[in-house]
Amino acid sequence: MSNRPLAAAGRLVPLLRAGLIAGIVIAAAAYPLVALTGLGAKATAHAVDQKTRVLKTALPAETSYVYGPDGKTVLTMFYEEYRQYTKLSDMSPNIQQAIVAAEDSRFYQHHGVDPKGVARAFVSNARSGGSQGASTLTMQYVRMALRDSATTPKEVQEATQQTSLRKVKEMRMALDLEKEISKEQIMERYLNSAYFGHRAYGIYAASEIFFSKTPKDLTPVEAATLAGLVKSPSEYDPADSDQKEATGRRNYVLDRMSQLGYLSPDSAAAAKSEPIRLKLTTPPHDCAAVAEKYNSWGFACDYLKNWWSAQPAFGANRLERMDNLRRGGYRIVLSLDPKIQEAAEKNVGAKDATGSPFANGIVVSEPGTGRVKAMAVNRTYSLDLADNPQSSNPEAGPKVKANYPNTVAPLLGGGDLAGYQAGSTFKMFPMLAALDAGMPLSTSFNAPHRYRSEVYDGWAPSNASGAMSGQQTMWSGFGKSVNTYFVWLEEKVGADRAVRLAEQLGLRWRTDVDRDHASPDKAKKWGAFTLGVSDATPLEMANAYAAIAADGRYCEAIPVQAIMNRDGTPATYATPGGLHREVAKPRCRQVVSADAARAATDAARCPTGDTPARGSCGGWSTADSVRGTVGRPVAGKTGTTDSTRSAWFVGYTPELAAASFISDPDNPFNAVGDGQSQIPIKAVSETLRDGLKGTPTRQFTPPSDAIVG
Repeated sequence: MSNRPLAAAGRLVPLLRAGLIAGIVIAAAAYPLVALTGLGAKATAHAVDQKTRVLKTALPAETSYVYGPDGKTVLTMFYEEYRQYTKLSDMSPNIQQAIVAAEDSRFYQHHGVDPKGVARAFVSNARSGGSQGASTLTMQYVRMALRDSATTPKEVQEATQQTSLRKVKEMRMALDLEKEISKEQIMERYLNSAYFGHRAYGIYAASEIFFSKTPKDLTPVEAATLAGLVKSPSEYDPADSDQKEATGRRNYVLDRMSQLGYLSPDSAAAAKSEPIRLKLTTPPHDCAAVAEKYNSWGFACDYLKNWWSAQPAFGANRLERMDNLRRGGYRIVLSLDPKIQEAAEKNVGAKDATGSPFANGIVVSEPGTGRVKAMAVNRTYSLDLADNPQSSNPEAGPKVKANYPNTVAPLLGGGDLAGYQAGSTFKMFPMLAALDAGMPLSTSFNAPHRYRSEVYDGWAPSNASGAMSGQQTMWSGFGKSVNTYFVWLEEKVGADRAVRLAEQLGLRWRTDVDRDHASPDKAKKWGAFTLGVSDATPLEMANAYAAIAADGRYCEAIPVQAIMNRDGTPATYATPGGLHREVAKPRCRQVVSADAARAATDAARCPTGDTPARGSCGGWSTADSVRGTVGRPVAGKTGTTDSTRSAWFVGYTPELAAASFISDPDNPFNAVGDGQSQIPIKAVSETLRDGLKGTPTRQFTPPSDAIVG
């Protein structure tokens, strides 16, 4: 009996110590600068002030959405953290009440730091040896905002490390923040920043992933389930097969909601009796997640990523730009035209001809804008290469897979692949250079079967057949694809001038051999350039020919028709003159005179079986079926390489330009053969026909008398 008072006093000692410590911490919460000084952190005061200013406007990372051309159909998303910022007015009161009940019941009474909560935490920790946090919603938001706005690993560590100094900083910032913005603003930001598990950042993502609904429609049971996750998303995950922990946590939140007057006791009891009913959704991420219905659009999505990574408007380097794509909350509308895309997919067998080592692809570009209207290839856009056969390249190892039927390689351009030798489609470049230099369409040369070039150190190319020999002009030489005529023409205008013009029309040299030949000191001797020995992509060729269709006005290839910032304003970039232009707007420049482009088009009508406005095609052409298939004025050029290792056709009308190829991307020495050389001709002519069906027929503008000669 005599020991009882002593024992009772002994039990009070820890409580008294806890009370003393609590008093100190409460004082620290009320006077955070004193606490900072006590922790030896005077030097951090300025940094804290700076961070506090950042917090006033800090926005969390947000998902970027990629839409079809209707601006409504979501094709995929890009995100580091799946999140869509949602206004408080678009959230159910249930979730606001549930998060207060779960995390900070005195949220509307304190000013950023809750002294009672701090005291309670210290008493509890002293009793149990635990680490109860006492963080208010405002303090938690401060931590999340610092984490989300961190730009270095050190800043991330400082925002999340478990130290007393970090806690005191949070208190200081929370007190300052509540002087600047309202409780409603803090609640909105908190609910858009919190992590709920399953890659769901913010309440919009959580509502969609767990219940397939918007935050506005959350019931009390659903809201309590989600609010319960914030404390420990993995421990209370309702998607686990055993929902025991999740149900217990949800019921705790419901009880707290009842105690705070948000729910009646009967409503809380009824809610607790309900099972957790999930309707899980997995949001798509990146190009491989494009829905099966739009699988062929995956190649355009991949091109979008590569294009984005090259735009200075989105960051100083590739890494920064891609980080911006995944965190910036952009709304991106692709430029693909569904009608033209469908035609392209059908005509290259994108859905049913994927089992060939020979890739047949097509790109369609819009003259005057550079917008890509279709990208299709006979491949399935997929990362799963398990069932692909072994590569056809004999130098590849036995474990190297072929590029079919599945691939994500940028076979159509826009990535780091060099492309394919484009053959005689390159004859357009010396012809256009010659026309722009003042040489007329009627420029004539008696082209022999074999021509020895003194300019190119005795190089002696020949024609594909003896029928090509004889007197030729630009019309007939282009229509019949007379090699010796174009080597002679290239001599006259200069191979370097043709190379530089091709560069101005968007071609890039990606192999060491091409870069060496295209260099300023060697381009003058690159006689074989006119025969298309350089690699090119269908994206480049479609866009280069589109410039000719647009009267010599070249527009950079662009995969979008709109890009909006998270606030709904158009994304812009600064021009050298200090003006701001929309990133999604066409970027065009005049490369050659309109008359030179019109003259080139007149000659380019000859290969297609069309009738030029001014000259004679010489009786026959290399793709005379095209005009009849397209059913309207059309120009273009065929191209094959040695032994028909690849075959091309680039064709255009005033409205569209399309480039198609067939080749083995794994092994360029695996010849497609003469029998398949008509495939690109058919793909382009039928895609132009189908894509333009129902639209008015437009005529090409004839060249002037001066350039006809």
